[in-house]
Amino acid sequence: MKGKYHVVIAEDYTILREGLKALLSSSPDFEIVGEAADGHEAIQCVERLKPELVLMDLSMPRMNGMDAIREIKKRSTSTKILVLTVHKTEEYILETLKAGADGYVLKDSTQAELMMAIKSVLSGKHFISPGISEKVIGGYLDGRKILKTRTSWDTLTHREREILKLIAEGYKNKKIADLLCISVKTVEKHRANLMQKLDLHSTSALTTLALEKGLVSKE
Repeated sequence: MKGKYHVVIAEDYTILREGLKALLSSSPDFEIVGEAADGHEAIQCVERLKPELVLMDLSMPRMNGMDAIREIKKRSTSTKILVLTVHKTEEYILETLKAGADGYVLKDSTQAELMMAIKSVLSGKHFISPGISEKVIGGYLDGRKILKTRTSWDTLTHREREILKLIAEGYKNKKIADLLCISVKTVEKHRANLMQKLDLHSTSALTTLALEKGLVSKE
């Protein structure tokens, strides 16, 4: 690796963010130019700072990492994104890679593995944590699709999942409308559609599902 790479760290837990910052700052190859506690902040940092690399958590408040990856790749195609997460399920892995992530590393990985992943994505390669099933990754890279029974969850639109996440985080309709720059009536309509599609008829039930699906952190 040559030169100094500018890095943004997107992680809502301060102690983890500080740990990553300390690790990378100890190397002359990296400069931490920005930090973000949610997806919205991550997007703003990338637009303002144009870093070569973003270390991205998936489970963050307001806007999750998955949605942030899509937006960042639209606005700064040269920025590499390395996901650092606890999620090991096929659904998360495949959706994250399809969203545009350049690498996927588990949070229980070693420092050496993380540094290897960073170097790989910055050199233009993809990196997948060895702890992830080869079958899952092989299926993605080969372009194969596993046929699954379509559930009510699968019918949700991107916007509906976004609103479900915010509902589970305790935001009221007016605040959700402000965050997403849409009208309160539009939020109410999406909320009604969510309840109808999922056959769930209370905020607590929607919140429970969001937790089960990993849209919000259980901690």
